[in-house]
Amino acid sequence: MVIKIAPSILSADFANLEDAVRAAEDAGADYIHVDVMDGHFVPNITVGPPVIASLRRVTELPLDVHLMIESPDRYLLDFAAAGATILTVHVETCPHLHRTAQLIRQLGASPGVTLNPATSLETVREILPYVDQVLVMTVNPGFGGQTYIPTMTDKIARLARMIVESGSGAEIEVDGGIDTHTAPEVVAAGARVLVAGSAIYNSIEGVREGIRALQLAVAAYA
Repeated sequence: MVIKIAPSILSADFANLEDAVRAAEDAGADYIHVDVMDGHFVPNITVGPPVIASLRRVTELPLDVHLMIESPDRYLLDFAAAGATILTVHVETCPHLHRTAQLIRQLGASPGVTLNPATSLETVREILPYVDQVLVMTVNPGFGGQTYIPTMTDKIARLARMIVESGSGAEIEVDGGIDTHTAPEVVAAGARVLVAGSAIYNSIEGVREGIRALQLAVAAYA
């Protein structure tokens, strides 16, 4: 079993993003996770396609782009052209989710779907065969550094069973409050991609040790 680590640049120093990304890559990160926020769907504003394009120039790692925005279909072409490897949209923002997933794949990116903590798993049941990744938000989206919501562990486990039943090969990604304490719990429940911001970029020992600590925490499941 492969457990992937996706450092979230939301917690990095935005004045030195190239250094932050290179440090994560050198430390063995599997993805670079980029949170795109519009100030409408979530109460924060972050980055757009130009930053994705800049990141693409400095790393070979997959860019895992999480679109926390309203009307994401309007911007899929721009993000795909900028170099996004994975484009993940929220089920809450996509009235025609199959069409959105199809468009992402046509644009050459890998489609993913996200659901907020209070959103029912039933909202993604029909889309599972058509996406490569399901992102479970384990905090309410909008800001980094939040505390993991404990009831999300059961939700991850139920999603894992649902994916098996559907015959989908989608991986479960988790984002929010992931650290050395919560990582083993979510991996045991079925998560395979761990997004971590504060645990990596705010680690006292540095980025390399932050990633290594997460890897060691879930080594028993690898």
